[in-house]
Amino acid sequence: MEAILNFDLSVFSFIEQHIWADWLNPIMVFFTHWGDSGIFWILLSLIFLITKKYRKVGFAMIGALLVMEVGNNLILKELIARPRPFNLLTDWEGIKNMPELAAKWASEYNYPDLISRPSSWSFPSGHTSAGFAAATALTLAVKKARFAVPAYIIAAIIGFTRIYVHVHYCTDVLGGVVVGIIYGIIGFVIVNAICKAVDKKRAKKNAA
Repeated sequence: MEAILNFDLSVFSFIEQHIWADWLNPIMVFFTHWGDSGIFWILLSLIFLITKKYRKVGFAMIGALLVMEVGNNLILKELIARPRPFNLLTDWEGIKNMPELAAKWASEYNYPDLISRPSSWSFPSGHTSAGFAAATALTLAVKKARFAVPAYIIAAIIGFTRIYVHVHYCTDVLGGVVVGIIYGIIGFVIVNAICKAVDKKRAKKNAA
């Protein structure tokens, strides 16, 4: 855990020293809010749902987001119960056994107060998980790079903003990428199976 926290702190320090900028702050805040409650991905799913050609894509994305909601927010976050970076020194008992790391964290970590502090647990990043779940489901369902590449880019940008505004550790975001892809695959498989069953039943009914 100490090695992980040192890595996370080094990422925060790098961002603070080399990337933070007054002109960039509102841009990062704008994009980070795209991921609030998965709103961007839900709206994109609804756009696909209202088109006959891509309706199954919309269903696949919604399925992936539902799997993410259960897997992330109801299971993983509660099981791991990792405090947010701004609460690490007060909410994690284990830090008392690492006085040097605690002192280093206290001196080097700076919360920018660009957004309201989330109250949920930290790992894995929900914004990142939702983005990669939706992007993966979209990719599997539509199989076209012109949709997949922009979706992954947006998901990655949103994930990075969570580190930039310091509400997630880098490892939260990396974990969100991994589990998000898994959620996307699971959501696509479930929705695809349901769609195939419905199409088969409809075909039998029409043939009768």
